[in-house]
Amino acid sequence: MLYTKLGNSDLTVSRICMGCMGFGDARTGQHSWTVDEGRSREIIKRGLKLGVNFFDTAVGYQDGTSEQFLGRALRDFAKREDVVVATKFVPRSQEEIAAGITGQRHIEKLLDTSLRRLGMDYVDLYIYHMWDYSTPIYDIMEGLNNAVKAGKARYIGISNCYAYQLAKANAIAGQNGFAKFVSVQGHYNLIFREEEREMARLCAEDNIAMTPYSALAGGRLSKRPGETSQRLREDTYAKGKYDATAEQDGKIIRRTEELADRRGVSMTEVALAWLLTKVAAPVVGATKPYHIEGAARAVDLKLDPGEAAYLEEPYVPHNLVGVMAQNTPAAAGRKQAWSLDQK
Repeated sequence: MLYTKLGNSDLTVSRICMGCMGFGDARTGQHSWTVDEGRSREIIKRGLKLGVNFFDTAVGYQDGTSEQFLGRALRDFAKREDVVVATKFVPRSQEEIAAGITGQRHIEKLLDTSLRRLGMDYVDLYIYHMWDYSTPIYDIMEGLNNAVKAGKARYIGISNCYAYQLAKANAIAGQNGFAKFVSVQGHYNLIFREEEREMARLCAEDNIAMTPYSALAGGRLSKRPGETSQRLREDTYAKGKYDATAEQDGKIIRRTEELADRRGVSMTEVALAWLLTKVAAPVVGATKPYHIEGAARAVDLKLDPGEAAYLEEPYVPHNLVGVMAQNTPAAAGRKQAWSLDQK
């Protein structure tokens, strides 16, 4: 495993971040394809043995059971100071807005909930899951700064935002002496590269770490034509993100397969090796031990410039999909299905 500093922080993270959305009690959550605690522990333990020290979860994943499973496993298999734990909070609910609960209080309440579930005194990275158009960004930045000052979060990150929003938030933080975002978690992979338009440039200039989710496009970049899985069959949210562009994306997927065969490696390794040339640490979900094993091997695979260009060449612009398609002022007043865990 290789490691890197996470943007403008002193956190040393593995180049692969284990995404924990697939861990949790399916009976209480939103997804049927998640794995129970026993299998989650097996995957987490395997990841630790492979050198993975960076783990990403969220307050809403599987009704909080993802945080619980991760926290218990890390207590049993690792020292707290040896791992970097990130979790995320969602925007205020309409009920909270009606009750006059401020952004600052909302952040405090949800962070305390996450810490209780994780069984931890602090998280290393606390992530703003999606821009809340109903809450002033000053309130969000002050609330996050309060968490850092209280020692409950070492650093802060943001997810599912536009480059202008990240720049605006960090400018407000700088003007007021607040903690700034050190990382951004957006939708970025070999078949969805819209982050390259503005976000990647901003992050490069300001040393903000990119830790993208959907690194394998919900499994599409790891499966050969005809291969399937429970998630590919049942993840309707991912279908909504990728099915409309399946034909154009298929050209890149076939090239990924071709290059994997040529190099004698898996498609997972090729897709992640490409992404690792662009970002600090992709968030890779795992519901089987071999998922994290393939991700770990990708760190050692180096593509030459010609191979990278061959993978990139068929790409055509995509419309925004998923959470980002909903991230507009017009959607701010609506109760949205993404709010707890859909990424």
